[in-house]
Amino acid sequence: MKISLKWLNDYVDVSDYFKKTDELAAILTRAGLEVEEITDLAKALNHVVVGHITLKDKHPNSDKLSLCQVEVAPGKIEQIVCGAQNHKTGDKVVVALPGAVLPGNFAIKKSKIRDMESNGMLCSFKELGVDQPSDGIVILPSDAPVGTPYADYTGGGDVTFELKVTP
Repeated sequence: MKISLKWLNDYVDVSDYFKKTDELAAILTRAGLEVEEITDLAKALNHVVVGHITLKDKHPNSDKLSLCQVEVAPGKIEQIVCGAQNHKTGDKVVVALPGAVLPGNFAIKKSKIRDMESNGMLCSFKELGVDQPSDGIVILPSDAPVGTPYADYTGGGDVTFELKVTP
């Protein structure tokens, strides 16, 4: 199970440990929650930015895919193929650009999906390594600034703890 340090801080004041995650991991382990991995999302989410869907069309070669034009930096548009259905033109979203390596060592690169170029991926919380209920990709508030690194947008990043819950 993965938990976010910021999420944990909503329930228990662990703010003293934001820069001392190894110490917090030791405390969690002593409490019976074995910490298998600590991931600094600011480092893990390099090349992941806030994007703006300027156009969403049906993919010409698939009923289940869409073809999106996404502004990934002011004035820079990339075409991205997406399988999620919960987004529309005008939405602000989280975009993993080529060069990003998402949790699980999933590398993002330029590709062709059903004969159409895709220069990135629109991300769900799960793909970002966050265990949070969601149905499809992350939709951000309309005032999210395009091109901002996602870790900076969320307040400088977060840290996730992969826990092995012992019986």
